[in-house]
Amino acid sequence: MSTWHVSNEVRNKIASTGPLGQAWLDELARDTSGDVDGHPAMTADVEEVEVVVAHQERITLRVGDVFVKLDADRSRLDVEVEAMTMPPVPTPEILWRKPHELALAVLPGTALGRLGQPSPSSPAAWAAAGAAVRTLHDAPLPPWRSRKLDGLASQLDSECEWFVANEVLPADVVTHNRRLAEGALKPSTPVFMHGDLQVCHIFVDGDEVTGILDWSEGGQGDALWDLAVLTMGHPEHLGDVVAGYGTDVDLDVVRGWWSLRCLLATRWLVEHGYGPAEEYPEVALLRSQP
Repeated sequence: MSTWHVSNEVRNKIASTGPLGQAWLDELARDTSGDVDGHPAMTADVEEVEVVVAHQERITLRVGDVFVKLDADRSRLDVEVEAMTMPPVPTPEILWRKPHELALAVLPGTALGRLGQPSPSSPAAWAAAGAAVRTLHDAPLPPWRSRKLDGLASQLDSECEWFVANEVLPADVVTHNRRLAEGALKPSTPVFMHGDLQVCHIFVDGDEVTGILDWSEGGQGDALWDLAVLTMGHPEHLGDVVAGYGTDVDLDVVRGWWSLRCLLATRWLVEHGYGPAEEYPEVALLRSQP
């Protein structure tokens, strides 16, 4: 195994998350294959630890061709491991699992896109993503319901109040988006839902889907939630995704889910240090909703 070198900057970022990050650093320090003193061992095979995401609840690290996910709630990792073994779509190889740690192999290809940035992928790649999502939704249901959609209506009250109280958006914009969001909150036939199908969680090589990441929110849920999360911030590719999905899609519900996700996500991003709200793609989307 290669030596894992943690720079001082990365170590401080991991430690700043609290007990979750510190416990991982302590364990790595006890392992002779890891170095957390800022001085890598004299070996030709040294892998730098990079931080992908780091906050109190979850940390994702990349070390060479390995992603290491740390989660304070081990049940999320339990769901992810089980969900990844069930769908007929490509998922990352599981390299190892510990109570609060999951290591996955890097997927081939590149992310379909990034929120807030133009997608480098072709319309055919977006259509292939839609087809992959349809394959997932047609698969047998898992025995559990995704908790991603639990309690959304009650969360809307407090989040809309926060937007207005902190003057993030004008009250009429918040009211309009709340109305759109409430239109998506209606019963639907459950499918095998990914739950967090962000555009960066689907990898493609050319026009072929090579894998889907991050299954911790997987379970029974709403098909249009997945399509909305995938296309949020990329409305120009909604038609491509629907074409690949291959069935009628209520676009008004998809747009309603866009509003709801943005209304519920913004305060969390602010409170976890992702910068000022006015710079978020989520806030830009809320402003632009017709």
